[in-house]
Amino acid sequence: MNRRSFVKGGSAALVGLTTESPARVASLQKRIRVGVIGCGSVSGKYLPNLSASPHVDLVSTCDRIPERAVKRSSEFKVPNHYPNIQEMLAGAPFDLLVNLTDMQEHELLNRTALKAGKNVWSEKPMANSAGAAAKLLELAHKENLRFWGAPTVVTSPQFAFMAKTLNNGTLGPISAAHASYGHLGPDWSAFFYERGGGSMPDLGVYNYTTLTGLLGPAKEVVAMTSIVTPTRKVHNKGEIRVEAEDNAQVMIRHSTGAISHTECGFNFFTATEHDHTDLDHHTISIIGRDGSMHLCGYDWAPHAVDLATKEKSELTKHAVGAKGYVWEWGASLAAECLAKGKDILITPEHAIHIVEVMDASRESQRTGRRVDIKSTFKWPVIS
Repeated sequence: MNRRSFVKGGSAALVGLTTESPARVASLQKRIRVGVIGCGSVSGKYLPNLSASPHVDLVSTCDRIPERAVKRSSEFKVPNHYPNIQEMLAGAPFDLLVNLTDMQEHELLNRTALKAGKNVWSEKPMANSAGAAAKLLELAHKENLRFWGAPTVVTSPQFAFMAKTLNNGTLGPISAAHASYGHLGPDWSAFFYERGGGSMPDLGVYNYTTLTGLLGPAKEVVAMTSIVTPTRKVHNKGEIRVEAEDNAQVMIRHSTGAISHTECGFNFFTATEHDHTDLDHHTISIIGRDGSMHLCGYDWAPHAVDLATKEKSELTKHAVGAKGYVWEWGASLAAECLAKGKDILITPEHAIHIVEVMDASRESQRTGRRVDIKSTFKWPVIS
């Protein structure tokens, strides 16, 4: 009996095959078997969160550098580890693949997992192009599977406050928004700078998701990108030539008529530093006729929203604190969704839309023109 048949059969069917009590059977049905592929630095955030989830059984780790999979397996008491996805899929059964590999590898591994009947949570981006991402979602639908892509920014309490403030008309008609996210660039792996990498899928993706989530789907994009630092020294390959943009300025015309501007790059000196998430620097600002609001901290780790209006022009703080939110909880939310049959705010359509925004930004740089966006997603994200 496979897991899909097991779940459809209900607890009564299982009671007939086991001596477990009905209460224990019910609890077992709510746990999702998870395999994690990619055991580098990001897994050091995901695995503790997954380990703490009441909906997750960690089954396996996998990495093309086998000792990393072994290390994470031992560290988090995961019973199985594998050196590649083929052995992982042939090994201990699992329900949800959590893909934390290099961004260029996401598309192939996600397709492989979906074809093997696995639900997928993928770190960003979910594919190397919007067209490929859409085909992956079609495959997931065909196989009756779920497929999600990071980031998780729409699930923060600060995003919820900003969305409700906009829905209530507190700021009046919205004209503009600005977002900025950058640092001096990672030095631990070459994939950030190789073809298919870049500052947009690593950094800008967060702001594009937040802004489209708040202001509506993108209808049109115009952008300029460049390579500021042509060579880099990285730990895994030494000196390399930079092939992907390390500097991007993107303007989006949203379905609501607002126009947003996002800057991102790997050449940004900032006194706040990339990992200082508790400071009050404003990384996203939204401006209307009757007021403005500003996100305190990065949208992947926000801690408050500053708001000013015609009635109260002095900035006041709202939505203070994380209230359980962490950027690495996306896979745990996906597992809960599978366990409870309860949807989450993160949707594959939104992730595909953001991949198209990045595709369009690169096309705009190549052609020097505005580029229309064809995809969309359910909006508003929060009613």
